[in-house]
Amino acid sequence: NLSSVAWFGIAVYRKYSSGSRYPNISLSAPLPGIPKPVFASVDGHEQCETKITTLENGLKVASQNKFGQFCTVGILVNSGSRHETKYPSGIAHFLEKLAFSSTAQYGSKDEILLTLEKHGGICDCQTSRDTTMYAVSAEVKGLDTVVSLLSDAVLQPRLLDEEIEMTRMAVRFELEDLNMRPDPEPLLTEMIHAAAYRGNTVGLPRFCPVDNVEKIDKKLLHTYLRSYYCPERMVLAGVGIEHEQLVACARKYLLDVKPVWGASTPTNVDLSVAQYTGGIVRMDKDMSDVSLGPTPIPELTHIMIGLESCSFLEEDFIPFAVLNMMMGGGGSFSAGGPGKGMFTRLYLNVLNRHHWMYNATSYHHSYEDSGLLCIHASADPRQVREMVEIITREFIQMAGTAGEMELARAKTQLKSMLMMNLESRPVIFEDVGRQVLATGTRKLPHELCDLISNITASDIKRVTTKMLRSKPAVAALGDLTEMPSYEHIQAALSSKDGRLPRMYRLFR
Repeated sequence: NLSSVAWFGIAVYRKYSSGSRYPNISLSAPLPGIPKPVFASVDGHEQCETKITTLENGLKVASQNKFGQFCTVGILVNSGSRHETKYPSGIAHFLEKLAFSSTAQYGSKDEILLTLEKHGGICDCQTSRDTTMYAVSAEVKGLDTVVSLLSDAVLQPRLLDEEIEMTRMAVRFELEDLNMRPDPEPLLTEMIHAAAYRGNTVGLPRFCPVDNVEKIDKKLLHTYLRSYYCPERMVLAGVGIEHEQLVACARKYLLDVKPVWGASTPTNVDLSVAQYTGGIVRMDKDMSDVSLGPTPIPELTHIMIGLESCSFLEEDFIPFAVLNMMMGGGGSFSAGGPGKGMFTRLYLNVLNRHHWMYNATSYHHSYEDSGLLCIHASADPRQVREMVEIITREFIQMAGTAGEMELARAKTQLKSMLMMNLESRPVIFEDVGRQVLATGTRKLPHELCDLISNITASDIKRVTTKMLRSKPAVAALGDLTEMPSYEHIQAALSSKDGRLPRMYRLFR
C-alpha cells in the first residue's frame, strides 16, 4: 500500500544521505554506471527553412514544415484589381465570389464542401489589389484530394449562368452593406487608394462598381483568366506537409493541365507601374443614422490623410513598418494596457489630449512598386478643421528625432506582432505564398527580426523626410461643411509646424 511505499522511499533516502554507499553523490554530475543519454536533436535551420521548387511550366511550389496533423495548402495568383486596366473593374471581386463553385470534376459547391469534410477541411478565396488566394485547410492525409480540388477550382471552373447571376446578387448586397456599415474603414481605404493613385493600378476599385455588375459575364471572365491565370504567375504553397509530397501532387495535377479557357496568353498582361498622383476624394454623406440602436454611435466625420511611402521590395520598407508601429493609435474605446499600443504617439499626443476625437489610427499599405502611409481620424463634424490640423501636425512631428525608448518599444512590438502572427498556420501559408510570388524567395522571421533590430532613429527621420515631399492623398466621408480645402492641407504638410493657414471670417 501507499504508506509502505512512502516508508521505503524514506529508508532509501536515509541510506544514501547517511553516506554509506555514495558519499559524494551530485545531482549535476552523471550517475556512475548509467549509460550516457542520447537526446533527440533537430537542426533549427533545416526545420524552419522554406523549400521552393519551380516546375517545367513555370509554376513555383513552396512549402514550410510545421508539426501537426493538419495542413494549409493553396494556390496564389499574381492577379487582382490592379490588373483590370483593360477590363471593366470588378472582375477580381466576381472571381472571389465564384471560387469553389462547380468545376469539371465537381457538380456544385456542396459537392466540394462534402469532399473536404471527409478530411476535416475548409476552403476560402480572398482577393486583394495584387493577389488572388485560393486556400484549403485539411488533414495531411487528404493532400492528394486537396491539390486535385484546388487545381480543378482554379483551372476548370464551369462559371454557369446561374452561378454568375447569384454572384451578381452577392456583389450588389456587399456594395449596399459597404455603404451602410457603422465601420467606414473599408470604404475609406477604397477612397484613399483612388485619391493616391488616380485611375491607375492600385487606385482602381477593389469592389465591383454598381454600373459594371451586369457587364461581367463568362466570356469576359475567360478573356481575363486566359491572360492572368498562367502557371508562371502562380505559386502552390503548403504549410505542414513534406515538400517532396507537395511537388509530386503538383506534377500530377498542375503540370500538364489545360485550363477550361484554353491556352494562356501572358503577352496581354498589364505591366503598368503604380503612379502616385495624390489628390482628394470627398463623399458628402449623412452619417447621423449609421448605427441606430439602444446606444447609437454619434454622428462622425471621417478623414484619412496619406503620403507615399515605398514598395515592400525596398530596404526602406522596414523603417516604414517601425514608423507605422510607433504611430499606432486606435479608437477612444480600445481596452487594454501598453501591449495594446497605449504608448504609441496617436494615443499619447492625440486621443489622450483631445477627448472629442473618436479615432486616430495609422495604416501602412505596401505593394510591389509603391506604398501608402496614412492616418485615419474621426470626430464630430463641427471639429473637422481642428482634427485635420492635429493629424497634419503629427505627420510633421514624424520627421523629428524619435526617442530612444519609443523607438525600442515600437521595434519590440513589431517583432512581437510578427512572431505571434506567424504561430498561426494560415498566416504562415499566406506569408510563404506572397513572398515567393513577389520575390521568388522567402525571408525567414529571424532575418526580419534582425532587420527590425538594426533600425535607428536616423532611418526613421530619413524615410519621413522623403515621405513628406510627396503630395498628400485625402479621403473625406460624412458632413464636410468644416472640411479645410486640399490646398490648405497641402500647405500644412509643407510647413514647419503642420498648422493649417489661418482663416478669417466676418460671419460665423
